[in-house]
Amino acid sequence: MKVLRKIIKIDEELCDGCGNCVPACAEGALEIVDGKAKVIADLYCDGLGACLGECPVGALEIIEREADEFDEAAVEELLAQKKEEAPKVMPMAPGGCPSARLQSFGTPAAAAAPPQPAAAEQAESALSHWPVQIMLVPPTAPFLKGADLLVLADCVPVAYPSLHQDFLKGRAVMMGCPKFDDAQHYIEKFAQICKQSGINSITSVVMEVPCCSALPVIVKKGMELSGVEIPMEEVIISTRGKVLERRQVKAA
Repeated sequence: MKVLRKIIKIDEELCDGCGNCVPACAEGALEIVDGKAKVIADLYCDGLGACLGECPVGALEIIEREADEFDEAAVEELLAQKKEEAPKVMPMAPGGCPSARLQSFGTPAAAAAPPQPAAAEQAESALSHWPVQIMLVPPTAPFLKGADLLVLADCVPVAYPSLHQDFLKGRAVMMGCPKFDDAQHYIEKFAQICKQSGINSITSVVMEVPCCSALPVIVKKGMELSGVEIPMEEVIISTRGKVLERRQVKAA
């Protein structure tokens, strides 16, 4: 049944598909479709506008028009479906995929390092564990306990040449793509990590491109869901590998 009520309107000319609004919508009414934010069905949008402040380009507004009534039961069903469809990290059986097997690395002795050609001398890797993909790291991973956590957009290591020395050393790392990965699944995972792991600090490093800006939003939403406040810094890297901005992020 259609009624006159408030609902979100999205200006597709302004929307750049960054995805910040998606995790901000607790009802799951928003998705990125063909590079633009969309209300997937009117009955899922409560019209309260929790997503408005997350849009960096002002593409969202609340309007009043005829629309299907907000259906709380349908929202609960939608959220349950999304949770069911979210990729799950299963424990690895012996002999399973090496990419998902937990590993912690000790600092290799200098004598054990293979000889390197003089022209190819490099600093030693600061990576202390495996896996590193957000999707594959379980909230109970031992290397997260009491860690300073580095959350990377997965384009950053390609763009920023001194990542290991400047950011990775001494930190546990998780990386992923906020544009292509499941935002709600990540929010729930970071909430579990914040609750269970005693994280000391979080540093989020993302690229200057719009889609990357959703990653610190996802981490912050997870922290808020956990009810645990953790010091968090956001770092923005240019596509030419320069630090553009560093700022402290406060929980709501």
